[in-house]
Amino acid sequence: MHIPDGYLSPATCAVTYMVVLPFWYVALQRVKRLLHTRMVPLLAVFSAFSFVIMMFNLPLPGGTTGHAVGMAIATIVLGPWASMLAISVALLIQAVFFGDGGITTFGANCLNMAVVGSLVAYWTYTLIAGKSALDSSRRVVAAAIAGYLAINVAALLTAIEFGIQPMLFHDASGTPLYAPYPLAIAIPAMMIGHFSIAGLAELVISGGLVAYLQRANPDLLAYSAPTVATELATANVWKSTRALWYMLSGLMILSPIGLLAAGTAWGEWGVEDFANTKMREEIVSTSGGVALPDSVPPGLEHLASLWSAPIPDYAPSFLHSASVGYILSAVFGAGLILLLFLLISKFASKKVSVKL
Repeated sequence: MHIPDGYLSPATCAVTYMVVLPFWYVALQRVKRLLHTRMVPLLAVFSAFSFVIMMFNLPLPGGTTGHAVGMAIATIVLGPWASMLAISVALLIQAVFFGDGGITTFGANCLNMAVVGSLVAYWTYTLIAGKSALDSSRRVVAAAIAGYLAINVAALLTAIEFGIQPMLFHDASGTPLYAPYPLAIAIPAMMIGHFSIAGLAELVISGGLVAYLQRANPDLLAYSAPTVATELATANVWKSTRALWYMLSGLMILSPIGLLAAGTAWGEWGVEDFANTKMREEIVSTSGGVALPDSVPPGLEHLASLWSAPIPDYAPSFLHSASVGYILSAVFGAGLILLLFLLISKFASKKVSVKL
């Protein structure tokens, strides 16, 4: 679901940036006054969780792969605005350092997963959970359904963005300039796997973590429940998230499991894949048997080379072990996220001091 550079036209990318910018602005305004208090450890741990959980590739029907995002649990604990920031930061680190998602398409990826995913999760969860007690099983069900719907709506948006490209952007002969497959191919190719596997993974993660927090630390669920909202001291929040950081560390160690899933996520093929006979056959077989253009779409080829990530595909070039490289990439990415939020927190604290 990470759209690479080249799959969306510059016009499409510009529109998605324009749509997502107001959400980022409002989210920052809503969250910035809390960045130097209780929100910092929560933002960091759930942003890092989203980053790591997206490294666990799952085999999907048809031979492609997908992953959970963690958008629902982030929204339930942080609220929708803070969740938008947390997931956007995770997507930014992935795009800039690991080439997972593009720079030109960063706005689209954030729109789909961080913004729309968080809003769908929040509306679904609050509607189903209602005013039930924090330890109610109703909240576990609400979280599970919220996760399932959020990731599928995000996948549908991604499929639509892919699918409108050949309709709107093609040369005089009708050859696509960017993503080559129309809506009739893109929507089923994306949605079958998310309805069946990736959506169920998000469902289990969302419901399971809410059930865990109900027993281990129900106060963390209060932020999305205004009727029972509580304020926690900064020190207590860091202490209360300690178990979550331990769990996250365990996920980092287990992250090479994500390497076991064969295949590439639909719509994330590299330029070199279009020139590889075997890969072309795989692309065609996962796209309803519809043939590819004879050559790489020229717009895709041009934009794909705009940014070269220093650690592409979570594989540090100085390591020969893919598993070790994957673990180190997970640690490095989570560390960058924590550092970024600490720097933002320090900057926010200085601004508050100056105003006072």
